[in-house]
Amino acid sequence: MNKFFFILTAFICSGLISLAQTADPVIMTIETDSITKSEFEKVYRKNNVKDGAYDMDDLKEYVELYINYKLKVKEAESLKLDTNPAFISELRGYRKQLAQPYMTDKEVTDALVKEAYDRLQKDVRASHILISCADDALPIDTLAAYNRASKIRQSILNGADFAKMARDSSADPSAKENGGDLGFFTALQMVYPFECAAYNTKRGDISMPVRTRFGYHIIKVHETRPAKGTIKVAHIMVKLAPDAPDSVSIASRTKIYEIYDKIKAGESFEEYAAKYSDDKASGRNGGELPPFGTGRMVPEFERVSFSLQNDGDFSEPVRTTYGWHIIKRLELIPVPTFEVKQNELKNQVSRDSRANLSRDSKIAQIKSDYKFKEYKKNLDLFCNKLDSTLTEGTWDGEQVKGMNKPLFSLADKTYTQEDFAKYINSHQSKRTNNTPKQVAYLLYAQFVDESCYSFEEDNLENKYPEFASLMQEYRDGILLFDLTDKKVWSKAVQDTVGLKEYYENNKNNYMWGQRVDAVVYSCKTPEIATKVRKYIKKKKTTSEILQLVNADSQLNLSVKAGKFQKGDNEIIDMIPWMNGVSENIVKDEVTSFVDIKEVIDPTPKELNEAKGVITADYQNYLEKQWIAELRAKYKVEVNKDVVSSFGSK
Repeated sequence: MNKFFFILTAFICSGLISLAQTADPVIMTIETDSITKSEFEKVYRKNNVKDGAYDMDDLKEYVELYINYKLKVKEAESLKLDTNPAFISELRGYRKQLAQPYMTDKEVTDALVKEAYDRLQKDVRASHILISCADDALPIDTLAAYNRASKIRQSILNGADFAKMARDSSADPSAKENGGDLGFFTALQMVYPFECAAYNTKRGDISMPVRTRFGYHIIKVHETRPAKGTIKVAHIMVKLAPDAPDSVSIASRTKIYEIYDKIKAGESFEEYAAKYSDDKASGRNGGELPPFGTGRMVPEFERVSFSLQNDGDFSEPVRTTYGWHIIKRLELIPVPTFEVKQNELKNQVSRDSRANLSRDSKIAQIKSDYKFKEYKKNLDLFCNKLDSTLTEGTWDGEQVKGMNKPLFSLADKTYTQEDFAKYINSHQSKRTNNTPKQVAYLLYAQFVDESCYSFEEDNLENKYPEFASLMQEYRDGILLFDLTDKKVWSKAVQDTVGLKEYYENNKNNYMWGQRVDAVVYSCKTPEIATKVRKYIKKKKTTSEILQLVNADSQLNLSVKAGKFQKGDNEIIDMIPWMNGVSENIVKDEVTSFVDIKEVIDPTPKELNEAKGVITADYQNYLEKQWIAELRAKYKVEVNKDVVSSFGSK
């Protein structure tokens, strides 16, 4: 059984945050644990009640199920399964996943998702010039890179050719070949600041220098177009290296045009892809490639693919850096609706650099919620003590030993110089491009952000009751899964003696219906059926008959032998059940008849013949036994008046 599925669906009604109030009566107690009416009602309504209606029979049945559930959790706790390191680790992993939606600014995230979708409606073709600048560059180096980018931009505005400037100045190696032209791209294909600049720059304009982790970019937007969506194509490729000699180039061109002429004359594209394409991986599948969108293929291949007007259309040979291609359109898929695309975009945004905007907004919110207070003087005192060992990544903390003044606080928790020293020790690395102070302030900013994030994560149960409820469900669900697996599921599989004993005591519950032991002969023609009948009279075996009849074709005769009950075989269902050879049955131009060896009266199935069903029933039996033991072990009291009070609503 899938544990995650079980946790979510197997009686999702664990103990929720107690809502006990003066006027909140107790509906039941299990040993010393009390469950209030409001707690039970919240769980019951979540799983059963619709439109505020209560069905008393259903509610009473649910009370019993809830008791069983609570008893299992109680037993797991008594066995200290909740202290098992594997349980603690697994619950921690689930908590990390469940916490994610609470650890971002939902409004910012939703806006980023919508922005990405809106941009997906348009493709942009742009060129760029990159001036390299490391993320952690010194301010003087950052300023120098910016000034250089600004100077190049001004030259272009004054009339310099963008492509030439890109070839001469860009740190992007591809600029030497393409003059900085990136072709068409769409949202989520470039780093976020670059994407924003490209989508916010008008056609023909030159952007201001844009900072990304690669450095400063100057962007020129050439054109925009409505999004092409996603296309699925097949291709036949003849490889040709860009620097191939003329003789090879001529031979490759001749070959691709020979293939093209054959396909144009009516030969199968798929067969020729399998036989002649140098892309063997796709050739085995008729040349079919995975679907792709804007910016995912070399420009020539993409342009021709999207220019094909109809499914089934194929192109003339087109040359790319990989060689020659004939491209066949299989399917054009438009940009999906926002509702269809939304979840995929959320995942993409969460993995993209733009997710930092949501995280930064969340950290600002955390600081506000928990009254963040900072002590800058104490930070400066600390940083003044640092030396070059910090930039070398060998700092040992001796210079700040004994310093323990506060640096900042969140709610009632204070983070000290000593805490920061420990953080530096575990996060330092070689950064010789910076001064010790610069490294310290960079690490401090990280320390503050991570501390805010951790503080919020640690307090989610206190801040969000629904998160506390969800965590309780997962906790109880994991405990219940592990114990139920031990007491029921795995036991039923591993306890072969117990399973056999259960089968022997209940074998009459697993009966075969009336069956026949028979052989079904299906013949290509009536003449073959006549021949087979003669062989049967001569007492030939089934294998001998097959060998004789199928000597010149394996399609002449097929045979099915075994024990059949009603519904197993349509030919057997069409004849009287009596020993001997039946009349011919002609269906779908096949002549069939049946040789019934024996009509078998109903008998119990053997254990191996119904093991899956018997094992499932044995599991139910074990669970009922276990519940009976738990009900005897733990004291359960139900306040029937409180249960009845639901009916008065």
